Amino acid sequence: MTEISAETVEKSRELLEHACQAEASDIHFIPRVEDTLVELRIHGYLYQMTLLPAADAERIINHFKYLSGMDIGERRLPQSGSMRLIINSEVVSLRLSTLPTPEQESLVIRLLPQQKELAVRDLSVFQEATEGLASLLNFNSGMILISGPTGSGKTTTLYTMLMELQKRYHARIITIEDPIEIRNHSFVQMEVNEKAHFSYAEGFKAILRHDPDIIMIGEIRDENTAKMAVRASLTGHLVLSTVHAFNASGTIRRMTELGVPQYDLKETLVGVIAQRLVNIQCPECGPVCRTDCSNRHHPSRTGIFEILTGMALHEYLSSRSRSSRPAYKTFDDYLEEGVTNGLIEKREWKGGGIANVESRTLEKERTGKDADSAW
Repeated sequence: MTEISAETVEKSRELLEHACQAEASDIHFIPRVEDTLVELRIHGYLYQMTLLPAADAERIINHFKYLSGMDIGERRLPQSGSMRLIINSEVVSLRLSTLPTPEQESLVIRLLPQQKELAVRDLSVFQEATEGLASLLNFNSGMILISGPTGSGKTTTLYTMLMELQKRYHARIITIEDPIEIRNHSFVQMEVNEKAHFSYAEGFKAILRHDPDIIMIGEIRDENTAKMAVRASLTGHLVLSTVHAFNASGTIRRMTELGVPQYDLKETLVGVIAQRLVNIQCPECGPVCRTDCSNRHHPSRTGIFEILTGMALHEYLSSRSRSSRPAYKTFDDYLEEGVTNGLIEKREWKGGGIANVESRTLEKERTGKDADSAW
């Protein structure tokens, strides 16, 4: 390995510090012919941070690859890594992913603050949503799945529910993750290590011998992991995991696509949570609060949830034909309610629903319109 200069180390540190101050969830290094574009994802939108000379960007990327345990000499294949740092006096977990491109490597760094502890009631400003989430904490066996695209808040919801379960039941919670995203000393946490031939399958076998009450599988991404989660819930454990799917019904379809029979889902599945994060505003002042407004410090984003459980879940799993109108509250219902209550701007919901909101988000990311430089 070539020696990393002090200037590269300092520049890398400054980049991370600025991203944390801006409350960014991700840092993107996008290589181009003559330079590298660095962008921050803040509240779901991409903003230009800076442009780096290609050589400087390569040195910074190599520095991050070295710190996160990647192979610096390998530039032809995708790689992933993780590490923890103290940034601005706060412990932050970093997940890193590289992709090869014709110019040089592209790098994305996911920032996961470790010290922020939330309660279920803090996950959404919509009381019906938090009550629905809280109701799922009454189960002590079965399977709860949390779905949504990258950046939708799945990890926050998952760990918040686990912490509430641990406090309520003083339960032994064992997790297997790739990698560990939020460290919690109340849990027994394991990390997948493919280099050491320690896979989800090997970890799952070890978990069942370790007398767990609650099992958390970081992500169901293939048939083996899906069947492991079902098998664990059939043995009387409570299993929580995440799935990449668009909505609640899509989560169930995703599980069947992964080879889980519908009768196994009927036997084990107790709840499906699909979520998104949406921008909210003060219902009295609009986007910017008055200095004397009691809502001045309200969150800028909140979760909206599709929670499929109870009779609605039973009917969905038992029905061969799906009705056009779901028997549970959908994303569009929350958006409409938010507009009515003044929490969500009308332009975020014009009858087009969450898909329309997300298409506008993607267009803004693609064109860069209204995206001022963040650095």
